[in-house]
Amino acid sequence: MKLIEKRVVLHFTGFEPLDGVAHRARYERSARQSAAVWGYSLETGAPEAGSDPLSFVVTTGERAAEVAPVAADKAADGEGTGSPGWQTKSRIHMVDHDTLVSRLRGGNTLSQIMAGFRSCAEIMLEGGMRGYFRHAWRFGLFFLFPFLLTALAIALTAQIAIMPYGLGFSPWHMLWSGPLALCFFIFAFLPFSERFHTLHLFADWVMAVALGRMDRTDFNDWLEDRAAAVRAALDEEADEYVISSHSMGSSVAAHVIGILLEREPEIFKGKRVVFATLGSAILQCALLSSATQLRARVGLIARCPEISWLDVQCLTDSINFYKVPVVAVSGHADAPPAKMILIRVKQMLTPEHYRKIRKDQLRVHRQYVLGPDLQASFDFTLLTSGPMPASVFADPDEKRMPG
Repeated sequence: MKLIEKRVVLHFTGFEPLDGVAHRARYERSARQSAAVWGYSLETGAPEAGSDPLSFVVTTGERAAEVAPVAADKAADGEGTGSPGWQTKSRIHMVDHDTLVSRLRGGNTLSQIMAGFRSCAEIMLEGGMRGYFRHAWRFGLFFLFPFLLTALAIALTAQIAIMPYGLGFSPWHMLWSGPLALCFFIFAFLPFSERFHTLHLFADWVMAVALGRMDRTDFNDWLEDRAAAVRAALDEEADEYVISSHSMGSSVAAHVIGILLEREPEIFKGKRVVFATLGSAILQCALLSSATQLRARVGLIARCPEISWLDVQCLTDSINFYKVPVVAVSGHADAPPAKMILIRVKQMLTPEHYRKIRKDQLRVHRQYVLGPDLQASFDFTLLTSGPMPASVFADPDEKRMPG
């Protein structure tokens, strides 16, 4: 198998309040963990000045201590020392959507709550919730949780406000019960709800509706801008092109790559392309009845002969569509399916580390793009910067490193 010497990576980040600089810093930390676990050398370059999306170069290679015996063996066999070992250079473009996250979180608390419940109603009316429970009931519960939690808090707030009336007191007593109710909601519930990132999840569902309906000019213009930036990045020559995406970023990636394929059906001709969706939330948007454009773009990607689609899923991650064939459910049963890669987070972490995070579903969901404690069947850094072609992750028995 020919090792990768040069790679271009376009990584579409998940729905997090992090810009490209923050995502790069996390990538560097995770990459150092991976290098320590697998025993290779790694250098993460600084962000390239003026790059948009933010880009940087990662160079991985065989450690000197491991290279020396190889060189000695070659010399003994009369092969000459040459340039032993391997080295891979990957240019990584962080296609974050922090601009959209900031915009959705920019309003006051009341406006964010109202926008969240409006998106909840829209998803229900468009059959999204029905689809979630039909295909992945745990994802359905993930959808309902922040809205049920907030609805309960609103009901309790109302109960406190009208408590004097229920006790038969004069309505004048609501002059104290009303402010008390407001204090409960602002100073008790809202801080408590931040443990579960409730308002952030509200914004996530607003974005899901926007990417499904494609009815917001600001979102559509942003996608067009990202498509132009990605098109420019694809002009660089490389042995392999990896388009990776995490969570909500998979819907963004499907739109952007779909836009490019609509305009240039031969754009990937002659290229080795791997589309890796990690904990994908494409169906979070695609199951809305109005998401016809997104579903069509999923079909374009699936039918593109140059693209190998790897759909990385995890049993213990409730925020993904485990064992659900995304291409077929998007209405393309006749198209080549995405290759499902089933991973286990507990196999990537030490028992102590796994016990610490396993009850935090958002943290488990982030593990796809974080560093490992142990050698496992999946490693995000090796997928995007390792020496082996990214397609090796499609086979659980394939080596992750040359040897």
